[in-house]
Amino acid sequence: MNRAPLTLLGIETSCDETAAAVVRLHRDGRGEILANVVRAQLDLHAAYGGVVPEIAARAHVDLLDPAIKQAMAEASLDFNDLDGAAAAAGPGLIGGVIVGLTTAKAIALGS
Repeated sequence: MNRAPLTLLGIETSCDETAAAVVRLHRDGRGEILANVVRAQLDLHAAYGGVVPEIAARAHVDLLDPAIKQAMAEASLDFNDLDGAAAAAGPGLIGGVIVGLTTAKAIALGS
């Protein structure tokens, strides 16, 4: 492989965990995880015996921004250092998927 290194932000919001990771693909094809932040929602759903889609989606709205900021800080990067942003597009709970995709698109457009 003879490509420039790629640095990407990955977002996961398709069910009940909110996650953000920063990864880098080096010229030699070696991948490196620079940061991986996961925020669980177990306590929010426990009383219902399973995942409640509306609760999960609203929790992603609250948890995703801090998770992304933490991942970027752990990777010691600024948004302008990213080559792209990606998010789970499915399958999954549509509310959460929309939160992740919209956030990834906004980051891609803004950096």
